[in-house]
Amino acid sequence: MLFDTHTHLDSKDFDGDRKEVIERAYANGVTRMVNVGFDRETIPTTMELVEAYDFIYAAVGWHPVEAITMQPGDLEWIESLCKHEKVVAIGEIGLDYHWDKSPKEVQHRVLREQIGLARSINMPIVIHNREAHEDIVRILREEKASEVGGIMHSFSGSWETAKMCLDMGFHLSFGGPITFKNAKQPKEVLQQVPMDRLLLETDSPYLTPHPYRGKRNESGHVRLVAEAAAELKGVSLEEISEITTKNALTLFGIR
Repeated sequence: MLFDTHTHLDSKDFDGDRKEVIERAYANGVTRMVNVGFDRETIPTTMELVEAYDFIYAAVGWHPVEAITMQPGDLEWIESLCKHEKVVAIGEIGLDYHWDKSPKEVQHRVLREQIGLARSINMPIVIHNREAHEDIVRILREEKASEVGGIMHSFSGSWETAKMCLDMGFHLSFGGPITFKNAKQPKEVLQQVPMDRLLLETDSPYLTPHPYRGKRNESGHVRLVAEAAAELKGVSLEEISEITTKNALTLFGIR
């Protein structure tokens, strides 16, 4: 049993064979997935997926790159969707300093608003962090995100940053990069993360693991991530699968 805690199966990349991709993942032992809706277009398509498949759950939120597109009423929309029994987190939210689409001050405001919502309804958050480690940690602390915890999605920071996130009650999730030969830092961090705070993901169709790097990623490839994590942790594939699935079920409140 594997749990892909972060995927984008509603992406247009899957328009030609979405059903087959989902069936292939399930056949490969991926018995649960969280699909992430992150803007006005992908939140509705994410909700369509969770209605169509018993084993797909949803995270809904506003991505930092798209923060500038968030309109009055959108936060209330997210809150209303969080009442759905299969919406298990608010995300992906956070900061992204790689792209210039949304000014930093807008990203900060949208992130703070969504953390506030998560605290008000007691729901975990999924954090996207690209080139913004210091500000992410600061805002999470200032907004008391430790009250709800959540996931540092596709964690790419140092062990020092990881420790600060762990101290706030967050889980760290790892994907395809831990299979890359030159990805020294995420491998070293993963080795030090406590087993009860470790999660696996694909972020498909992005961040495809070796040996398929450069091609479209899909949720079934979380097995390759699990194999790499098991080797780094010095445990069996079965053990890493069982522990990370249990961690995800507990965090998301899934029975």
